[in-house]
Amino acid sequence: MSRVFLMVLDSFGIGQMPDAKNFGDEGSDTLRAVSSSAYFHMPNMTKLGLFHIDGVCAKEATKAQGFDATIARMTEQSMGKDTTIGHWEIAGVISPKPMPVFPNGFPNELIEQIVACTGRQVLCNRPYSGTKVIEDYGEESVKTASLIVYTSADSVLQIAAHEDVIPITKLYEICEKVRKLCVGPYAVGRVIARPFIGEKGHYQRSAGRHDFSLKPPQKTILDALKEKGKDVIAVGKIVDIFAGQGITQAVRTSSNAEGIEQTKKFLQQSFDGLCFINLVDFDMLYGHRNDVDGYAKALSYLDQEMPKILSLMKEQDYLMITADHGCDPSTPSTDHSREYTPFLMVQRNRSGRNLGTRATFSDIAATISDIFDLGYSCQGKSML
Repeated sequence: MSRVFLMVLDSFGIGQMPDAKNFGDEGSDTLRAVSSSAYFHMPNMTKLGLFHIDGVCAKEATKAQGFDATIARMTEQSMGKDTTIGHWEIAGVISPKPMPVFPNGFPNELIEQIVACTGRQVLCNRPYSGTKVIEDYGEESVKTASLIVYTSADSVLQIAAHEDVIPITKLYEICEKVRKLCVGPYAVGRVIARPFIGEKGHYQRSAGRHDFSLKPPQKTILDALKEKGKDVIAVGKIVDIFAGQGITQAVRTSSNAEGIEQTKKFLQQSFDGLCFINLVDFDMLYGHRNDVDGYAKALSYLDQEMPKILSLMKEQDYLMITADHGCDPSTPSTDHSREYTPFLMVQRNRSGRNLGTRATFSDIAATISDIFDLGYSCQGKSML
């Protein structure tokens, strides 16, 4: 019985793609940026082969004589650099058109529909930092029970509200209504609930974030696994990214540490299929906040936990480590960056090999299909 553990290090890019200039991301390299930190230390990922991947450039790039994993550099074919389409491509669905973004805020037509369906006024309606927006609009939102609606360079509509004014369950209901409004030209990848807590001058986002995503437009490898009676376990925000489609069990997490612990927990359980993990702190807490040292510390913590993860693997297990896009914390931008991503696949008692640069993230879906003999059809090619 085979099991696949697919771990996405959210935003862990390894260098600009050839079309990065078209996305305003020329020069972005998340790994190179974080490796400059004094807190960056990844000896275990070094041994697996991270620094043997094509094009990797990093301060600590001391290559071991050999390496233990199957490695590759992954190219995104989808037109974007968003969490949703990055994960969809990993799961076999390539998005030829970018999802809509709103650099000047959302059109009045959509805002009027939001006001009408929720019965609440809207504040902000601009691209904004998630921490700065509650600092600037939090007091008015609390006084008027209004919704703080904002976006970013990504295809998202975010709604912030104070938990004491609009309880989390109510905010989720509001976001579900708004999700139904966001169709056609307004079909953003995600509507995100962003509850916050605290007093004036000390507002802070709480752990109740919840993403309401579009459903994938085509069948994914998750659907193929589920149809064959396999387990599809989602850890972290995976269940939100796929709108629950193709998933048999879901565990949400509030941190990378919790995601890693859940991974170790499922490694010790019996199941037949895929455990799909997203570690979001790299992106949410460090990439978007241009925190190079924080990002480096988070990577070093994962590396520290890697021997424990590997020791729990069984003979027929596969551990795949990859990313969905970049988010270089050293650039002036706080947004995602158009980068290659790493791929490392570990099997017990298997020596390493370098598969070079792959044409699409969907090679991962094709590989999973091959492992389970699913016959799933996508543009990717198996890496077994």
